[in-house]
Amino acid sequence: MVTIGLMATLHAAPGMEDEVASFLTGGLPLIEAEKGTVAWFCFRLDESTFGLFDAFADEAALQAHLDGDLAGALMGHAGQLLRKPPEIRRVQLLAAKLPG
Repeated sequence: MVTIGLMATLHAAPGMEDEVASFLTGGLPLIEAEKGTVAWFCFRLDESTFGLFDAFADEAALQAHLDGDLAGALMGHAGQLLRKPPEIRRVQLLAAKLPG
């Protein structure tokens, strides 16, 4: 059962909206390789605001995700792609319906 989630909000720097969208969608293969990431959603809230939602079964999977390739690449490019640092919140998942 998944019990841990992360919600992140990303605000693209002016003129970098398409680059942020491409960067995030291009990260799907990296996330697919993360065995402990049970669910991952990447979405757009408005023209320059993006969101990520991830779900994990345990702390080890969460930490592996935070130490993973996409998170590292995002933080490495945040200065040029984002208007401000990502807003990341940890959430407790109370219930979930996942494919299975």
